[in-house]
Amino acid sequence: MSELTTYQRHHLAPTYEHHVGHLYPAMVRASQAHVVMLTEQGLIPAERGARLLRGLAALRADGKPAPAFDGSFEDTYYLLEKTLAQACGLPASELDVQMARSRNDLDAGVFRMLLRDQLLGVLERVLATGTAALDVADRYADVVITGYTHRRPAQPTTIGHALAGYAEALAGEAVAYADVIDQLNVSPLGSCAFAGTDLDIAPARVAELLGFDGLVTNSYEAVAGADHLVRVGTLNAQALATGARLARTLMDWLTWQWVATPGDFTQGSSIMPQKRNPVVLEHLVSMAGASAADAASVLNNVGAAWWEDSNNATTDVQVRLWDSNDRAERFFALVGGFLAELEPLHPPTREEIVASGATTTAAADALTRHGVPFRAAHSVVGRLVRAGAPDSWTADGVRTAAAGLVDGLTDDAVADLIAAAVDPELVLARAQVDGPGAAAVRAQVGTLRGTFDGVADRLAATRDRLARADEALDTVAAEVAGR
Repeated sequence: MSELTTYQRHHLAPTYEHHVGHLYPAMVRASQAHVVMLTEQGLIPAERGARLLRGLAALRADGKPAPAFDGSFEDTYYLLEKTLAQACGLPASELDVQMARSRNDLDAGVFRMLLRDQLLGVLERVLATGTAALDVADRYADVVITGYTHRRPAQPTTIGHALAGYAEALAGEAVAYADVIDQLNVSPLGSCAFAGTDLDIAPARVAELLGFDGLVTNSYEAVAGADHLVRVGTLNAQALATGARLARTLMDWLTWQWVATPGDFTQGSSIMPQKRNPVVLEHLVSMAGASAADAASVLNNVGAAWWEDSNNATTDVQVRLWDSNDRAERFFALVGGFLAELEPLHPPTREEIVASGATTTAAADALTRHGVPFRAAHSVVGRLVRAGAPDSWTADGVRTAAAGLVDGLTDDAVADLIAAAVDPELVLARAQVDGPGAAAVRAQVGTLRGTFDGVADRLAATRDRLARADEALDTVAAEVAGR
């Protein structure tokens, strides 16, 4: 074999090495369905179809790693032709596997098959992470902490309320992943280069055998379209960005010792023996950044491409998407595992929450229940805060603060204001259905479990359809092959 050319060495070879492990098995599988269809349609003689299917079965059973790139073929598509010809004992010129099929629609088809399978794995992790978040939310729905806005103490809430909120984000993401899988799971095979063929092929039969739910409507879109690829990259970036925000909040909870540091998710210090560093949370933030970069790469390539079959918008984005999907699956495995081990350690005390000022909104609300306009109540509490911490407020101090703002402040109103200011656990009884009340959070958990269960049913149904399609393809391929 002659020395590789510059183009081969610096583009074809590295692209082949990146792609072959993913593409080759999927191309073999897609070719089995294609040859079955060609034979059933009478487009190739039965014996030739049988011979090709026996060769494809041998390639599928081989299990050997793909050969290194040596310049004797251009890419994985032509590797398949080379190895199939060898398996069939035919010269490549006598192969029919490429009849009524282009590299364009084959690539588009196997890309969808690969992304479909990868996203099913990501979705499983999202569902498991959502379950972990809901379990912890239910368990700690009555553990009061200080909620923050803009990095400052804001109002009392609970661990359960915060994590049920993240679980709701996960529920939306789970639905979105299931929708993307549905969008992916239509077949472009049969579109050929982009304009189809005059041959009497049956694309729906190929789609059925490969577990697709139907066909892409338009053959041009089938090979030129990239919206489904963009959705994969951007959904991963969105979901990981949200998870990274939770990771940042969990870092604070660990630093303040509100929750215990899960030992399985730490590393030791090289010099300080007392330290166990929860660096996994830092890694999660970095992983979200990498996912955003992958999404940006996909968008940039798609936007730079012509509205036609173009490597910018199809082949060149695949590695970015495969990396993104792998990262997303690992990300959610880490988040779910971390949450499953989360336990309260030293949540903020009543005194700490009160001293932070987090109860003052509840104090102002207490006045409004007695007919005081909210802005006046807000001003009264503002004066009290400037005069001292809520634990120091007295009835006389409240009346002094109200002077000139509120006329005729009743004893009950004063008592309610003071009680609200010094008892953050009152939030546990809050009845608002979406709020931090313990009963409300547990009801939220139940509602969200229903959402996750619905997506889990969709996932199971998709996996079942794919398994049945695999079995059907194995059966018919063996029958046509005469085995």
